[in-house]
Amino acid sequence: MSVPNCPKCNSEYAYEDGDLLICPECSHEWKEGESKAEEVTTIKDSNGNILSDGDTVTVIKDLKIKGSSSVVKVGTKAKNIRLLPDATDGHDIDCKVDGFGPMKLKSEFVKKA
Repeated sequence: MSVPNCPKCNSEYAYEDGDLLICPECSHEWKEGESKAEEVTTIKDSNGNILSDGDTVTVIKDLKIKGSSSVVKVGTKAKNIRLLPDATDGHDIDCKVDGFGPMKLKSEFVKKA
């Protein structure tokens, strides 16, 4: 019997452990007959608009950058965002901010442009 690829990251290295299938790359566990349609987490901006990968967002509040004296000013745009639905620290947007470089932002401090 061949083991199917991981439904979360599509890794081919999944293995069986009892009645569970486990992916060693992303640590996802599932059962053989389980539906691939997992609960989709939606990330919304400060106005309640649903964000998606590739969107452009605008900062709505001056944000201090940790470890620096710089500040990301109101109205600064972040283009081509990538959403991080599994973020445990609340920083659920990964993006590149012009003049500052790559950083993570919280969706509550941005609005969809």
